[in-house]
Amino acid sequence: MGALTATTVAFGAFGVAAAQTPAAPEAPAPPAASDRITNPVAEFAGIDKITGRIITFDVYIDETVQFGALQVTPRVCYSRPQDEQPKTDSFVEVDEITLDRKIRRIFTGWMFAESPGLNAVEHAVYDVWLKGCKQKSEVPAPDAAKADTPKSDGAKPDASKTN
Repeated sequence: MGALTATTVAFGAFGVAAAQTPAAPEAPAPPAASDRITNPVAEFAGIDKITGRIITFDVYIDETVQFGALQVTPRVCYSRPQDEQPKTDSFVEVDEITLDRKIRRIFTGWMFAESPGLNAVEHAVYDVWLKGCKQKSEVPAPDAAKADTPKSDGAKPDASKTN
């Protein structure tokens, strides 16, 4: 037999056909799923269809922000490194506060920044979609806001009490 070609077939020890080809340079492996970046902030855009106003707002992961009658809570926000093709997604829960003050879940799922119309929340008055993920926000972090408020934890004496 001559040199091996892409059409030459050999049988392995278990009777499975295996194509043998001449040694070719290996193609780079596709990036692993671990290359994604977990971000602490999700950036959303929303439109109030009554006023026509579009606003952008940041929400920290596992925190809830109210936009009109909607409450937006991102659970995760993933992006890719700058040198890779953009791929930004977030798992989001959106609740509506009804006129009788009940909370009703209207959306649970993934939003994709590169395809905002794919899984945007389309409400009668408000629409919300993912714009991106961020490492930092100008909005103070929830933990920082809680740290600024004094706590009565027993270690510090309460100034309002007198002996």
